[in-house]
Amino acid sequence: MPLETPGLSTLPDTRTETRTEDGDHDLFAHYVRKDKIMESAVTGIPVVALCGKVWVPNRDPSKFPVCPDCKRIYDGLRGDQAE
Repeated sequence: MPLETPGLSTLPDTRTETRTEDGDHDLFAHYVRKDKIMESAVTGIPVVALCGKVWVPNRDPSKFPVCPDCKRIYDGLRGDQAE
């Protein structure tokens, strides 16, 4: 039998906690050398994007927006070559 204290009541905990799986916080398509993507597909070795993200690609990049850091770096590299 629960113990009851006059004037006190228990309130349900209505807080919510968002949990994400590793990598879900960064749902972008990243720029990586094509040969490294193929190598990763065969060996499972992680790739390194221009922005520094390291992961094993396993999603269709066309379904995600381009990483703004990768795009900025890529555009900077292309600009240097054009001069």
